[in-house]
Amino acid sequence: MSSTIRITLPDGSVREVPSGTTSRQIAESIGAGLARAALAARVDGAVRDLGRPLEADASLAILTERDPDALEVLRHSSAHILATAVRELFPGAGIGFGPPIEDGFYYDFDVPRPFTPEDLELIESRMTEVARADYPFVREVVDRSQANHRFADDPLKLERIAELGDAETITVYTDGPFTDLCRGPHIPRTGRLKHFKLLHAAGAYWRGDEKRQMLQRIYGTAWFKKEDLDAYLHRLEEARKRDHRVLGRQLDLFSTSDVLGPGLVLWHPRGAVIRWLLSRAVEDDNVASGYDLVYTPNVTREELFYISGHLPLYASNQYPAMGAGAGEAEDVRYMVKPMNCPMHALIYQSRQRSYRDLPIRLSEVANVYRNEKSGTLHGLLRVRGLCMDDAHIFCTMDQIEDEIFLCLDQVDRLVRATFGFELDFEVSTRPEERLGSDEVWDQAEATLRRALERKGIAFRNDVGGGAFYGPKIDIKFRDAIGRIWQGPTIQLDFNLPERFELEYTGTDNRPHRPVMIHRAIYGTLERFTGNLIEHFAGAFPVWLAPEQVRVIPISDAQAEAARGLAQRLKAAGLRVRVDDSSETLNYRIREGEVQKVPYMAIVGQREADSGSLALRVRGTGKKQEAMSVDAFLGRITEEVRTRALAP
Repeated sequence: MSSTIRITLPDGSVREVPSGTTSRQIAESIGAGLARAALAARVDGAVRDLGRPLEADASLAILTERDPDALEVLRHSSAHILATAVRELFPGAGIGFGPPIEDGFYYDFDVPRPFTPEDLELIESRMTEVARADYPFVREVVDRSQANHRFADDPLKLERIAELGDAETITVYTDGPFTDLCRGPHIPRTGRLKHFKLLHAAGAYWRGDEKRQMLQRIYGTAWFKKEDLDAYLHRLEEARKRDHRVLGRQLDLFSTSDVLGPGLVLWHPRGAVIRWLLSRAVEDDNVASGYDLVYTPNVTREELFYISGHLPLYASNQYPAMGAGAGEAEDVRYMVKPMNCPMHALIYQSRQRSYRDLPIRLSEVANVYRNEKSGTLHGLLRVRGLCMDDAHIFCTMDQIEDEIFLCLDQVDRLVRATFGFELDFEVSTRPEERLGSDEVWDQAEATLRRALERKGIAFRNDVGGGAFYGPKIDIKFRDAIGRIWQGPTIQLDFNLPERFELEYTGTDNRPHRPVMIHRAIYGTLERFTGNLIEHFAGAFPVWLAPEQVRVIPISDAQAEAARGLAQRLKAAGLRVRVDDSSETLNYRIREGEVQKVPYMAIVGQREADSGSLALRVRGTGKKQEAMSVDAFLGRITEEVRTRALAP
């Protein structure tokens, strides 16, 4: 006789059912409508298949397409349907991993050649057939011997099976002709997948290891509603139009070179203006906020990073050490710096400090170098040579909260207010590999949470996402088309002051350890500039635009007046170019539009005679506005002063 278990539903009601009852059966007992809509179940907080037996008392929620967790289940199942189609079309394909990811899914395959766009069309068509066949997803528990037998022809799966612990439950899922090693969960049947699209294929090393074989990864997306799929594909198309690498070439902002090396950026004059203005904005704000500017070398003795603890924990991201300098011992080696914090600690350490000196705020916009894997490099967004708007605050325990408030206020001014970004906040907690005791981490994490709560800022917890030396507040921002980017960070550090034996003399005339706060507003100027290019689609606010005004004479007869106007605008501190080339007027106007210049000042004979201009504003089509030079200067200088978002 089977035992009875108690199942608590979301409304608080309790059902007593025989042990072994499935979530699907409970959904059916609640109502036919819920049973038809059911996709998976949340059992004691964990998402499971509907058909999996319930064997103990539990809380239960039936998931439908309205639940965010159900979308992840749909996408996981979509990856299996993709693998089903690939195995039918390419029977010898090795099967790697196929997880759901943000906005979609992927699957890795070991095949003799890369997939072509034509292959993707065939695979997508076969996926449609698999979905229409409405195969059930069937879960089985198998032992190690059975698993090895099932996947005897697939070395990738055999490798994964060999890694499973003796106590782990091994499960396989079958949909129609395809069986895969998988923990699940999955949707009940393949027919629940209706709205999906394969996006592209790319190479990916097995297990992310550059020393292993190259697999072929197919990316796709899946949604419950057609309008959601269409909206996502529209966002992708908009993102392609905003690709900072394409716009970087079009607007002549930056370039990279194989001769120079991957991940290293050449800033062209127009791009350098943007970088300079961003640097100046954060440095001006730092000075106004009580920071002191410092500068530190690009290379340092290797010993410094052993003291800081970056070696060996950060060694994989650092470039190899170089030989000793002239006249130094052979065992002395140098490294290019991947961060500034150890050097700022040395500046603090250089003299005796009193509690009266604290807080000490040191800021530096500095180049650093990180040995990122070549496969992760991406335009300005992931580079090896990067410029950080770095700052480190040394303070007492009592000052931590106020200093975090100061950092949050800077983020609000320089990121949210200046660029119109919506901000999301996370507290990233201790990683597995870390410095310091659990007691220190408990205190640091609690301090960050308390500061955000007192500031009235909602946040999520990113468990394990902290730096090895301390927890942090990670701030992410949403761009014009809804994408989320990594932005500012505020990191609390009790460990580096200990390792460098930093001290200050307290009110009791005894030595005490300061606390160190690491913070960056933009993160890196490369990544932030890439974000801004895509956010504004290259149409920068007037204050940030490399070229703010283009003066265009209608003909040679107005060229001298146009140059005089340009000189007057330049004298007011504006960035101006005169286009008096021999091209037609329409061509020159079109060039200004392609370069996304905020303002074009057209000078005809009437304007030349009256000392005025005909103003064309970016994004307003052919409309022109007659205006005096004084009126235009008043308008544009106010926009620059206030950092207006649009002309």
